[in-house]
Amino acid sequence: MDVNSIANLATNMAQERTGQAIGVTVLKKALDAQAGSVMSLINALPPTTQNLPPNLGQNVNTTA
Repeated sequence: MDVNSIANLATNMAQERTGQAIGVTVLKKALDAQAGSVMSLINALPPTTQNLPPNLGQNVNTTA
């Protein structure tokens, strides 16, 4: 291997690392934006005021 090929390899590796770091940052920002959107949708749901018996919904039948 000559010096030029080693330098090219090192440059390509550094560029690849930078590209991956940028991709991860963009992904994190997209996930944060989606989390904010989901929270605003959940908060926009109206509260439920149903007159259900207090025992309803307390048990889950796991043998069905």
